[in-house]
Amino acid sequence: MKSVSVIGIGKLGLCFALNLEKVGYRVDAYDINTQYLDLLRTKKFKSTEPGVDELLQNSKNLYLWDNFSKVFENNIIFVIVHTPSLPDGKYDHSHIESLKDKLISLGPQKQTKHLVINCTTFPGYCDELQKDLKDYNYTVSYNPEFIAQGTIVNDQVNADMILIGEANRSVGNVIENIYVDHCASNPRICRMDRISAEITKLSLNCFLTTKISFANMIGDIAKRVGGETDKILEAIGSDSRVGGKYLKWGYGYGGPCFPRDNRALHVFAEENGIDAQISKSTDKMNELHLTYQVEDFIRGNPDKDIPVVFDYVTYKPQSTMLEESQQLKFALSLQKLGYNVVVNERNSVIKELKESGIEFKNN
Repeated sequence: MKSVSVIGIGKLGLCFALNLEKVGYRVDAYDINTQYLDLLRTKKFKSTEPGVDELLQNSKNLYLWDNFSKVFENNIIFVIVHTPSLPDGKYDHSHIESLKDKLISLGPQKQTKHLVINCTTFPGYCDELQKDLKDYNYTVSYNPEFIAQGTIVNDQVNADMILIGEANRSVGNVIENIYVDHCASNPRICRMDRISAEITKLSLNCFLTTKISFANMIGDIAKRVGGETDKILEAIGSDSRVGGKYLKWGYGYGGPCFPRDNRALHVFAEENGIDAQISKSTDKMNELHLTYQVEDFIRGNPDKDIPVVFDYVTYKPQSTMLEESQQLKFALSLQKLGYNVVVNERNSVIKELKESGIEFKNN
């Protein structure tokens, strides 16, 4: 049986571990949260992420450890820890740094261990990590995933592209073979050096934010003059050079990935003497779109007593996350203007709203 280790089994790490286990891998997973591990071991954990509960119940070769040394029984170690955004737009690598300190404290490894960083890092970080660990017999590769909250299990199995910033060709071959086993979609495998892969990760998401902002900008123009927004964007997307994905008028982008990756790219560009105007303008257009969206709503809905019902205020309907949700900002804008806003949301979301001091009509 092929074996890998996974350090960090939060929402993304757990999905990855379970998907690998499903296709025949032994997965040794490590996390510091012992209560969470107990729930997983007894299979009492309940996830809001589709597909996770079923995979967990059917798993037979997922081994859950709070003993750090257990992950070193395998040579391939995927690292999927949290790298939140910092106020300056970069990423907080402190969890990876803590891992690095633990690895150094163990001393040089007799057999080479290959770290595969799956979490988003600021370009150049993985090269620095490799320098710090090279004397301890570790390689560092970068292998971020392109998934969306609410469809993580499916996105991992049916990836369009696998991005590998390889430490060397031999390690790249091993990582590629894992994804050949793991994916049902026959994805394109894109292999390159670490910093190129880090730039690619940010750039791909930034292209999508640009496309979303462009579609909303065109839609805002069309709505202002009475044009047919959907038909205009459908026609534009019909050109194969453009494509119709993400080319719809609607809410602006939000969530845990798009906004921060967009900011990080223009911060990295500026540090290297490039004024990334497109990334900046994309963020600005996303802000302006909310203003135009509210103005459009006011024009069409002058009666503030009629209930304005939202079925969800998370950043997208499949997710329970409120992070940078444009839907929530839109609902709050209308409520501030005196509209009768009603929110029909899941209990966990209602609870989070209340804990944040946000009250709507029915919560």
